[in-house]
Amino acid sequence: MKGVLYLIPCPIAEDTAVSDVTPTANQRVIDSLDYFIVENIRSARRFLSKSGYAKSIDQARFVELNEHTTSPTEIAKMVEPLLKGVSGGVISEAGVPAVADPGQAVVELCHKHDIRVVPLVGPSSILMAVMASGLSGQSFAFNGYLPIKEPERSKTIKRLESRAKTERQSQLFIEAPYRNIKLLEQMIKTLQPETRLCIACDITSASEYIRTATVAQWRKNTMPDIQKRPTIFIIG
Repeated sequence: MKGVLYLIPCPIAEDTAVSDVTPTANQRVIDSLDYFIVENIRSARRFLSKSGYAKSIDQARFVELNEHTTSPTEIAKMVEPLLKGVSGGVISEAGVPAVADPGQAVVELCHKHDIRVVPLVGPSSILMAVMASGLSGQSFAFNGYLPIKEPERSKTIKRLESRAKTERQSQLFIEAPYRNIKLLEQMIKTLQPETRLCIACDITSASEYIRTATVAQWRKNTMPDIQKRPTIFIIG
């Protein structure tokens, strides 16, 4: 019998307790596992410790799946224990695995091998931003990172604005936190005054900031300090 792959959410913010954002049922699953596919071993060990992992962390097996894992052979080896009947868990750096996250690669391979994949309940910054934005939650798209260089970036912002208006579809994207201010300034300059823009920053943290306003309103107000803070942007 094949093992099961569990997708294990973890807190988005460092200052958030595991028990505050994940159900107790998750802990029973975590405690049953000895094999973990993780984005970063050090972060994963810290998460298990904070969660109250019932077993010895030093005896658990960890393999890393991140942006440096490019070989299909490496990913195939990660699935081998599951094919032999060992269940495992995927742990991201923050939030839910396999969404804007390299964990997707091992999930895809598990489906090809008919291995059961079980997503556990937990915080997703993407969904939580949509929930709190007041923009369309019936139709929305996550676009990842926008181009860095001009004129590609401005063209992409205008294209997403057009989709938001013509398709009534909220357009989500992110940026490397140290480039947040530059992107925000570019959007305020490029978007139409009536377009609504949501800034959702530090979700679930004590410093959480979520606000939706028209671009015209943003231009009149002091911009929030979102530099080096994880942020979701939504055009609607």
